[in-house]
Amino acid sequence: MPVIGLLGAAIANDWTRYISAFRHGLHDAGYVEGDSVTIEPSWANNQYDQLPGMAAELVQRQVTVIAALSTPAAQAAKAATTTIPIVFTTNRDPVQIGLVASLSHPGGNITGATNLRRRG
Repeated sequence: MPVIGLLGAAIANDWTRYISAFRHGLHDAGYVEGDSVTIEPSWANNQYDQLPGMAAELVQRQVTVIAALSTPAAQAAKAATTTIPIVFTTNRDPVQIGLVASLSHPGGNITGATNLRRRG
C-alpha cells in the first residue's frame, strides 16, 4: 500500500481544512485512506529546526511520496532525498529559492505548486 509522508512546518490544527481537502482529492482519485493509501503526518508545530530530522525519518521509513506543506518543509524534504518523489506547496518562487530548476521543468524528484503571481 502506498504511504504518503505528509510533512508540515505548522501546527496540524491550522491546516485542518487543507488536509480535509487533500483527503477528499485522494478519495476522488480513487484512494481511500486505510484501504488503498496510508497517510503518515509529521508536524513540526512551528519548530522549523525539527524539519530536517522529520524529513530524514520519512525517508528512513521509505514512504512512497512526501507531501511538503510549506517552503521550510519542502526545503527539508529536498535536502533529505533525491529519490523519493516530493510534492510541495509554497508561497515563494520555487526557482528563486532553489527548490526547482524551472517552473515548466522542475527536474529531479520534486514538483509542486506556488501561489506566486508573475507580473507583466
